[in-house]
This record gives sequence, structure tokens and C-alpha cells, in this order.
Amino acid sequence: MNDILLFPFCIMAVAGAAYAGFARDPYAKLIGMGIIGGAVMPLIIIRGYMDVAAALAVIIPLSTVFILQIFRKGAP
Repeated sequence: MNDILLFPFCIMAVAGAAYAGFARDPYAKLIGMGIIGGAVMPLIIIRGYMDVAAALAVIIPLSTVFILQIFRKGAP
């Protein structure tokens, strides 16, 4: 079962990286980074690194908030 799920999540992570790499809008890059995070999380859990997955579950949303604060419209 784990081998069946491995391939689609790898494809999704690569697609998110390509999207984030080619997007010009900072918010579109943020969406690409979210796709990467959503694809990498199951890969980490499949390998059994639950502590790393728990840390990423906290780090990914916090980094999203910081990135949104940096790129907000009307910032000086």
C-alpha cells in the first residue's frame, strides 16, 4: 500500500516545485509551496518520522503567515 501512494505524492511534490519555480506572483509561489508541503508530509509519515511530521505541521503554517506578512500589499 505504501509503494502505491509513494509515486503520486512524489509527482505532486515535483509539480508544486515546478509551479513555484515558474510563478511570478508571490501569492502563486505561496500556493506552490503549499502543494509541496502537502505532498511531502505523507512521504515523511510513510517513512515513520512522526516527530519530523509534527514539527513540520507547526512550521509550515507559521512560515506561511510570515511570508504573507512580508509580501502584503501596501507594505512600505
